[in-house]
Amino acid sequence: MLQATNIHKTYGDLEVLKGIDLNVESGEIISIVGESGAGKSTLLQILGTLDFPDQGSVVINGKDITALRQKDLSKFRNQEIGFVFQFHNLLPEFSLKENICMPAFIQGRKGRELEEYASYLMDLLGIGRRSEHKPAQVSGGELQRAAVARALINKPSLIFADEPSGNLDSKNAEELHGLFFKLQKEFGQAFVIVTHNVSLAEMADRKITIQDGMILS
Repeated sequence: MLQATNIHKTYGDLEVLKGIDLNVESGEIISIVGESGAGKSTLLQILGTLDFPDQGSVVINGKDITALRQKDLSKFRNQEIGFVFQFHNLLPEFSLKENICMPAFIQGRKGRELEEYASYLMDLLGIGRRSEHKPAQVSGGELQRAAVARALINKPSLIFADEPSGNLDSKNAEELHGLFFKLQKEFGQAFVIVTHNVSLAEMADRKITIQDGMILS
């Protein structure tokens, strides 16, 4: 599903990634761990098409994304990739359901089928009763669940998560971790998760450790 080959990235005089090779299989959950500054988030952004490597290639579902034009890349990202970040990044003026549907609206999708699928996701994630609430009216755990639903709305094949539970208390973090594995069984998506949470890292199908811009194990 995803193949990253010889990924290098430098910012000024700082070489952040020093030749990363990584494969992700369909339906696999991979955790990426390492000390702060090891290059985890930089790698995730490159794999997720939010940044470009200085050297190397990233192929997702048979398509070399490093060779796509910006317009084609944006379309590919919206259709094939979902993102969950440490901070939910929901738009405060819209309801949770509207926020969840936003990636689909960008595609030009609307109507009953989208509404029903958004409601299905919200029910699955335990926030169905919060459908019309604004972000300021719900808890941090519910906001992050909405962010997960937003990542799923276009039925992507690959979900990237950067410290998804880093802003949650232990109870909400544990519940969110359980949801990732529930979603994997429900939809079969692959997850690539950067985390400092030891229990989440150990739950994954594979744990990748990065040190000084290289894969240690």
